[in-house]
Amino acid sequence: MTAHTVGEVMTRDVVQARRTTPFKEVVRLLDLHRISGLPVVDADDKVLGVLSGSDLVRAQAYRDGTVPPPAVTAGDVMSSPAVTVHPEQSVPDAARLMERRGIERLPVVDEEDRLIGIATRRDLLRVFLRADDDIRRQVTAEIVVGALDLPSDAVRVSVRDGVVTLVGRVERRSQVPELVHAVWRLEGVVGVVNRLGFRTDDCAASTRLVRTGNP
Repeated sequence: MTAHTVGEVMTRDVVQARRTTPFKEVVRLLDLHRISGLPVVDADDKVLGVLSGSDLVRAQAYRDGTVPPPAVTAGDVMSSPAVTVHPEQSVPDAARLMERRGIERLPVVDEEDRLIGIATRRDLLRVFLRADDDIRRQVTAEIVVGALDLPSDAVRVSVRDGVVTLVGRVERRSQVPELVHAVWRLEGVVGVVNRLGFRTDDCAASTRLVRTGNP
């Protein structure tokens, strides 16, 4: 029940710009490498921002005279601060971050925030290209039976377009969030519908012990 990490799917040879890189040079780099955006870094390779196609469009508007005078460097037109990830983060987590922030690429940084790679939406989506039946079998075998030690028919698992629906009853209430969280972590899962019940409310028992001060 492992998940790919960002470090496994990222591109290590990153096309990048400096804050002072001229606007025309940035356009040339994007055209030459057939990419739609790039990170902007300082002299220590720390990420200052990201320059995307929408930033270039805004800069072009400046050039057309529809807004104030044109920006002339990457630092002038980049989006900052950049949203970044670390290589040990899971691909599902990175994909959700990308979707939540509405961005197409994530600079990957080390523990000192220096650029070491870049993960694009295409890089991350490759991991999600799994058959629904494959995901369903993994949820049942590795989580329901393997991790929670439940009968295979205790939870009915259905998957459609990466969305996993869980229907059934587990032994303890605390197993519900445990099961849902474990399913979320699987590669290829884009959503989880929780329709689980439980036989014993072990969470309520724990709360009563705390309130009465019992060990």
